[in-house]
Amino acid sequence: MKFLIVVQDLRVMGTSEGIVSRSFLAKLRIAYPQAIIDVVYLKHHPSDDRLDLLPVDSIETYVLDLKIPFFTKWINKIYWRLFHISLNRKYIHKMYASYLSKIDYQKYDHIFIRSSGLDHEIIIGAKDVPILKSAIINFHDPYPIFWYAGNEMPISNLEIFKLKEMYEVVKQAKSCMSPASLLSGDMQHLYGSKKKFHVLPHQYDNSVFDFSTTAGILKKDKKISISYHGAIQFGRNIDVLLDAYAELVETNSSYRENTEFVLRLRGFDNKRLSEKYSKITNIVILDNLNFPDSSKVQAEQADVLIILENGPIYSNILVGKAPFLASINKPILCIAPERSEIRRLITDEQYIASCTDQQEIKQKLENLIVNRMNSDKAVYPFGDYFSDENFKKMLDKILTKSS
Repeated sequence: MKFLIVVQDLRVMGTSEGIVSRSFLAKLRIAYPQAIIDVVYLKHHPSDDRLDLLPVDSIETYVLDLKIPFFTKWINKIYWRLFHISLNRKYIHKMYASYLSKIDYQKYDHIFIRSSGLDHEIIIGAKDVPILKSAIINFHDPYPIFWYAGNEMPISNLEIFKLKEMYEVVKQAKSCMSPASLLSGDMQHLYGSKKKFHVLPHQYDNSVFDFSTTAGILKKDKKISISYHGAIQFGRNIDVLLDAYAELVETNSSYRENTEFVLRLRGFDNKRLSEKYSKITNIVILDNLNFPDSSKVQAEQADVLIILENGPIYSNILVGKAPFLASINKPILCIAPERSEIRRLITDEQYIASCTDQQEIKQKLENLIVNRMNSDKAVYPFGDYFSDENFKKMLDKILTKSS
């Protein structure tokens, strides 16, 4: 069997897609140890991505020059207002198309094209290119951005045009998939697809990362360390969680003496949150870490792990950190909206709390703290959902139905 994987991101730090795409390749090798796995890597910038760690037969890497010519940018100022078509975007998509059109795709049994980021350039670039009719395209996130749960951007004419453009991509593709059941169902409905949107969850495999060069880990100061690493975006509610924790440490001296809440944040909330909780020394807000350092901190120092889902009422994505956190077998508290993907996956209610109910969060966080004080045994909030066996079972089903 011969696989071709066309990817946009294989970075070891900076994005969840780089982490899950690398892990996808590792899981694919485990599932099909005798298969030929070739990779075409189309990236934006030069970077050291430790491609030597990936268990594949070959990798062709191309750095795309996506700098838009001055003349194109100048004409675009008028053109998109008149026709609701962005020449800047078209230029970028043509760059991807020029590389995709040169791939000898017919020698492969299965082809995957994996998106990265919110613009899905590699997928849109495949529109009208012959490889698309033989490819299973993977949506890391919803598209376009106005449809992202928790997003507050207005719907512009340009966004409507993006929707029409992706409709053509979905229609031409051999098959489509996403990492979440809710997202796949929503996208199949949104694009009126007669072909089923399959589900293949994000994966994590530590074999494709180098942890030997990680920086010194900041040792925890308390017996129990609660940990959140990530961004605050798309309606994720960190304040209600921190307010609940603040109540615990302010009203109970044992929690004040024995627990800490360490946040490693990416985005613009560090300053605001640092000021808001400056009087609560148990709350420690730090800058984000690269993935190897972050993963080592959470695996070795954290006792209770936090997942924030998009909100406030709906989250149809699977957060990229879920398979990694599942792999370290520690208690997880997911702050979730009423309808969410992780509510489907975690059936034990002690690990889920509503993102709008501070008292529920406080109660469940306290229970996890108490349980962890008494026992550090491994727990499995996600069961075997991210196991190698389940990955192969779900992938086999996709390959069979896409044939």
